[in-house]
Amino acid sequence: MSTDPRAALDRLVAAFESHLEAARSSRDPDAATVVDSAGTLADAFDTYDDALFTAYGVDTPFDVYDEDDDDDFDEDDDEDADDTDD
Repeated sequence: MSTDPRAALDRLVAAFESHLEAARSSRDPDAATVVDSAGTLADAFDTYDDALFTAYGVDTPFDVYDEDDDDDFDEDDDEDADDTDD
């Protein structure tokens, strides 16, 4: 059963609001509430993105990366820096 894009969007907006509240109240990017709300936000975005594509064949212009993906980008940055040393 596919997810209704409108319902998924509503959950995404609520996840953004929850993330904002967690960031505002803790002011610590490593606080458990911030980390948890970031995960919820990423999951809500993935659900919305999938629902939108399933219903209408449309992609959002965003991608969500996890920490492992971020490490891959850091390695690419290191390689690029090595190229400029020549």
